Amino acid sequence: MTTYEILLLLDPEQAEARQDDIVARARDLVEKNGGAWHSHDAWGRRRLAYPIAHKEEGVYHLVVFDAEAETLDEMSRVLKIDDAVLRHLATRHVAGSRTSAPRDDAAAPAAAPAEAAAPIPTPAETVPAEADVPETTVSEDEEPEYAGTEEQPGEAGSAAGEAGVARPENPGEEE
Repeated sequence: MTTYEILLLLDPEQAEARQDDIVARARDLVEKNGGAWHSHDAWGRRRLAYPIAHKEEGVYHLVVFDAEAETLDEMSRVLKIDDAVLRHLATRHVAGSRTSAPRDDAAAPAAAPAEAAAPIPTPAETVPAEADVPETTVSEDEEPEYAGTEEQPGEAGSAAGEAGVARPENPGEEE
């Protein structure tokens, strides 16, 4: 047997008794097929990131149980049929993972990491020193180099080659 967890997203407009009935039906299905029910954690009503079935909120329930793969398939089939279940996700349970709601402990502020306590540098401190900047030389006599490639006369797609206009081999030299 494998330990699974299913996160249920239920319709918030359904009565609480109806939501409890869905969880109870899942538990019955697991126990009838020889599985073991470990826990049920009601996470409560939460705002959704995007509307699902024209609902802005949903009620979350996390259930953890042991079952065979066939039982999980049957439970998933039953949950898909029920209109009160907006979404569900079944995964293997990771041993030692927490099953409490994710934001229950958000009320207590966490200790700030050491990097956050470091002072923020001023703009003058972020500019590199003159010795750190590599020196570039620019010659006023030489022609600048460009990264683009030049098309040769007569090449396909060359407007000058197609028009029959002769172009010098080196554009910087005089003829």
